[in-house]
Amino acid sequence: MAPFLAYEDKGADTPPALPLVLVHGHPFDRTMWAPQTEAFSATRRVIAPDLRGYGGSPVVPGVTPLSRFAGDIAALLDELGVEHFVLAGLSMGGQIAMELCRQSPGRVRGLVLADTFAAPETPGGRLARNETADRLLAEGMRGYADEVLEKMVAPYADPAVKAHVHRMMTSAPPEGAAAALRGRAERPDYRPLLTRVTVPALVVVGEDDEYTPVEDARAMHAALPHGELRVIEGAAHLPNLERPDDFNKALAEFLTRTDT
Repeated sequence: MAPFLAYEDKGADTPPALPLVLVHGHPFDRTMWAPQTEAFSATRRVIAPDLRGYGGSPVVPGVTPLSRFAGDIAALLDELGVEHFVLAGLSMGGQIAMELCRQSPGRVRGLVLADTFAAPETPGGRLARNETADRLLAEGMRGYADEVLEKMVAPYADPAVKAHVHRMMTSAPPEGAAAALRGRAERPDYRPLLTRVTVPALVVVGEDDEYTPVEDARAMHAALPHGELRVIEGAAHLPNLERPDDFNKALAEFLTRTDT
């Protein structure tokens, strides 16, 4: 059966190096992980899907909860014959990664949470996400993308990085992005889950991230029994694109722990 999700699958299985699964955030696609896919596929298998509603994957209007995103990824990995893996997610992708850990804790051998947070949605946040979903359906993505670009990446980010991020946002199908926002509005509390994560974990955050400040990263790090924290200087919400060398160095050092 053909996989539901579009995806990139680069590199080869080279034990003891575990496959690395990369989960993008909103409203992006798998090209968000281009620097990591290129760097790490030289030494291990790297799998980067487009979440449902984004990139080349099918658009499903309505409400897409985090549990559905996580189930999609688990099903893709089943199709690809991947049982155990290191899982990395950024922003919404980090919340999907936590949900996948909840659903399939025995499959995840290492967890990377980048520029994300574990707390449940607040009443105000729920209202704001649903209002933004309504706006995207009514207006499309461009106005939203113009407004949030310099929060997604720092104002001082490289122009080429800004152009890539803006292009991903304006290319996202409004129906898929709105469905994800409505799903995130019902997000559960993942903080208790973090205390039960027994595998190595890495928390990464851009020093100038406004969406998920360093304080949120410190709180997650404190909850993880086997976690470490890396703060990436000179970056906002997408340090993997803004400072790929620094991000990749932190990830490479972490992967040496999961491969032993």
